[in-house]
Amino acid sequence: MHCPNCDSPGNRVVDTRTSRGGRAVRRRRECAACGTRFTTYEYVEERPVQVLKRGGSVEEFDRSKLIRAIRTACARRAISLTEIEGIADEIEDTLSRQAGVEIESSLIGEMVMERLKPLDRVAYIRFASVYRNFQDPDEFQEFVDEMKQRGRIEAQRRDQSELPL
Repeated sequence: MHCPNCDSPGNRVVDTRTSRGGRAVRRRRECAACGTRFTTYEYVEERPVQVLKRGGSVEEFDRSKLIRAIRTACARRAISLTEIEGIADEIEDTLSRQAGVEIESSLIGEMVMERLKPLDRVAYIRFASVYRNFQDPDEFQEFVDEMKQRGRIEAQRRDQSELPL
């Protein structure tokens, strides 16, 4: 790092702090030659996440598109925008760890469903109906029946008490 005042390469770090919500490191530096203090920022170089669509096309990941899809599924449900953005944050963080490769849109859909299911069953069903692209009412009914059956099994497991030995 060269001093902006005298262009000397020798300097020392005086103070280091995280900045911008932990996404950057702010460093105060002092030039060894002229004593000028200056600030530098370090950022992680982010590679854009590419999404492979069903039709074979590729596009850059769009957080606003993800939030819009989740909001549509959660319309008129008791789910706050904060919760929706939390889901988007989790998914975006997961995807950013896999950056540099193409992520299938089906994987993103599964991640949304996985997070909506414990939050709100109606929103989960709404999202699944669009995501899974049911072709007729019978397919949709099978999905709902399967979900009800899994719900009953989970309820039975919770309600069962352990027998003493």
